[in-house]
Order: sequence, then C-alpha cells, then structure tokens
Amino acid sequence: MKDNDNIDKLFQRLEGEFNLEETPKGHDKRFMERLQASTSLPKSKYFNWWKPLSIAASLALLITLGFYNMNNNREVSDLASVSPEMEKTQSFFVTTINQEIEKLKSFEDVDSQKLAEDALKSLDVLEQNYERLKLDLAQSGNDKRVVAAMIANFQSRIEILEQVLITIDEIKTLKANRNETTI
Repeated sequence: MKDNDNIDKLFQRLEGEFNLEETPKGHDKRFMERLQASTSLPKSKYFNWWKPLSIAASLALLITLGFYNMNNNREVSDLASVSPEMEKTQSFFVTTINQEIEKLKSFEDVDSQKLAEDALKSLDVLEQNYERLKLDLAQSGNDKRVVAAMIANFQSRIEILEQVLITIDEIKTLKANRNETTI
C-alpha cells in the first residue's frame, strides 16, 4: 500500500508537467524504420565481412593443425636416435651392407647379374619394411621390440647378400671345374 501512496504522491507533485500531446499518425512506424536503418547498416557491413573471415580463419586453423599432426605422426627415427651404441650398430650394418652390394654389382657374368638383381629386389622389400619400422619406432617411443626388429632387418639383408655371394662363388667354381675337365 505504501508503494501506491508514493506513486500517487509523485503524480500529484508532477501534475501539469506531463506532455499530453498525441504523436502524429505513423510516428511509430517512421521511428522503427529509422531505428532499423541506423542499426542495420553497420551490422550488415560487419556481418558481411565477419562471417567469411571467420570461416576462412577456421579453415586455415584446421589445415594448419592437420599438417602439424601429420608431421608429428610421421616423425622418423632410426637406430641412431635410440642410443650411441645403436648408432654404432647401425653404422656397422649400413657399411657392411653397402660393401656387399658393391661386390654384387661388380660381377659381369650374366648368371651372376641375374642373381644380383634378384637379391637387390629382396633388399628393396626389406628396405621398405625398415622404413615402416622407423615410423613405428618414433610412435612407440623406442620400444625394444621395434629396435630388435630393425636389427633383425639389417641381419636379414646381410644374410641375403652373403648367400648370393656364396652362390655366385659356387657357380664360378663349377664353371671353372667344367672348363678344366673339358680341356
């Protein structure tokens, strides 16, 4: 009740000061049109540029993150990255394999070249497996099983090269023995 009394007193005190004139017809409509025109112009410019720019920025961010994740996932490690001992082991294997490949390439005999080509194809398959193992090593955090598989891969390559060289030597020996017996 006191609130109503206060309002009544306020109206009594302000009596005669109120604007009692009526607004012209269509005033509300004109006022709303002006209000919309004044507020919609800046917003439309802002939103016309804001939406495409925000979409472009989002796409750029997603693409950047995608490339970053691809590069992180494809981080390559080899035995040398595990420890200094593994670096020496890798160096030994790579040197030995390269020496054996040079021996294979030095043969001029047609039969020897065919064996050498077959051996090099097998080595290419093992090299591809080794590249996958390097990715696995990076993803597994230097897992001992992956390190062991990498060493086994090197050993397999050396065994293939040694077997081919032994076979080529045996073929040469057989050809030399045939030539001696036919003379």
